[in-house]
Amino acid sequence: MKTAVPSPQVATEIPGYSYGTPGAARSPISAAELEQLKQTVGFTSDDERYLRMAGEVLRGQTRALVSTWRGMIAKIPHLARHSKTLAGEPIPHYSENSGLRFEQWILDTCFRPYDQDWANYQQEIALRHTHLKKNVTDGVESTPFIPLRDIIAFAAVMKETVKPFLASKEDSAEDVDPEKVEKMHAAWSKSLQLQIALWAQPYSSSKIAPNEW
Repeated sequence: MKTAVPSPQVATEIPGYSYGTPGAARSPISAAELEQLKQTVGFTSDDERYLRMAGEVLRGQTRALVSTWRGMIAKIPHLARHSKTLAGEPIPHYSENSGLRFEQWILDTCFRPYDQDWANYQQEIALRHTHLKKNVTDGVESTPFIPLRDIIAFAAVMKETVKPFLASKEDSAEDVDPEKVEKMHAAWSKSLQLQIALWAQPYSSSKIAPNEW
């Protein structure tokens, strides 16, 4: 079995994290199509380099960044309900497990090569937002799916709120060079846009999740 390229881990054990394993979904996108998407979004080798820089800045701040996003989600009822029971009660282990995976996603975005394993895991992430896998990974009873429209819309928040974290390293009193911050932020934004394009695939399929826009 092919071993996935290593990425820093936020924890020794991450429940439900299946990157680079046979348990992850298989992306329907070809290597050539993935390269075309990179070209469409303008993602270059320079962006890869600046994403790795971003990863070094963010690796000690993943929990704080995810907490920032979740804090904003918690204030929006139609988004907050997706991490609760159908009766609106919290599901602690669901929040904890998915939170770790969310943190790891930040590092994977920055450090993983955008190859077949990476494309496969984007498909896995997408399916875990549809009725096919949303509640399966953690064995919970919550909303059946997260609408694609909310995923796309919240990406704008994720693009903007990461910038202050890119500007300040956790283990240093000095701020990161402003020019580097801009380039890291541009690379992050391109990557997120690229991932959203991949996440849309199952939602746009008449056979997978056609009515979950």
